[in-house]
Amino acid sequence: MILNNATSPVTEFILLGFSSLDQTSRLLLCALLSSTYTLTLAGNLCIMWAILQDPRLHHLPMYVFLGNFSFLEICYITATVPRMIVDLVTPQGDVISFQACFLQFYFFFSMGTTECFFLSAMALDRYLAICHPLRYPSLMSQRSCLFLVASCWVCGFLWFMVPIVLISQLPFCHPSVLDHFLCDPAPLLAVSCVPAPQTERGLYTLSSLIIIATFLFILASYTMVLKAVMRLPWGAGRHKALSTCTSHFAVVGLFYGSVMVTYVNPAASGSSGKMVTLFYVVVTPLFNPLIYSLRNKEVKEALRRTLLGER
Repeated sequence: MILNNATSPVTEFILLGFSSLDQTSRLLLCALLSSTYTLTLAGNLCIMWAILQDPRLHHLPMYVFLGNFSFLEICYITATVPRMIVDLVTPQGDVISFQACFLQFYFFFSMGTTECFFLSAMALDRYLAICHPLRYPSLMSQRSCLFLVASCWVCGFLWFMVPIVLISQLPFCHPSVLDHFLCDPAPLLAVSCVPAPQTERGLYTLSSLIIIATFLFILASYTMVLKAVMRLPWGAGRHKALSTCTSHFAVVGLFYGSVMVTYVNPAASGSSGKMVTLFYVVVTPLFNPLIYSLRNKEVKEALRRTLLGER
């Protein structure tokens, strides 16, 4: 039976998603996801628009990173949430084709990795600006900034390419039912007809490496920034530096806290794994524009000037 199942190519997967919920709960979750998705799009688009329209901001490295980060968050949430909404309201929407499943897998992981790189680049930018203010213009020149931005995108989309291709070559058994609301490595490996321990170890090694390495880099950067800030006399400059770094580290804490539970600990699965995944897929992209816009005076002023048509 296993041999027959393996030799018959799988053309689609069934996503169980939140099938255990009753109709009322599914509709409520659908409404919540739709509202969150709309607010996330609106918030990040506002940040991008304000940065692009304000000549005071769009040439500064910090806001170049922030504009790219906002665009990344839009792509990140769009890779998963619209599909989740359709699955909640359409009974037959739980079926996803083989190609669509692995495209979602690739883009979801690639954009998550790109987010790790961007958070590291933003931490490096704040470290150079606060700890080396006199050398900052030469260290973080426009050329250096654009190189970092391009590196984040390219490295993010190349990091998981090999293990994802290897997983896509595995024989999958019928029925290919994924106990998740998106195409994630754990449920995909669970429906493989043959064990793939090397591929699994490689995937989680790459996940752990990128998550832990970038988190430690960000932590070290902000530790040095905090030491430098605390040596400053109390005033507007110190308050601004603390406010900026606090908002950045809040984003880091939200993202890494949830991602580590899932991808550094492969044992996370089932309903608890779904809830953790739902948090960093839906909630963190919503919080990012709120944190950056509410705690950043320049962004708020740029939004006000843009809406009022001022220069």
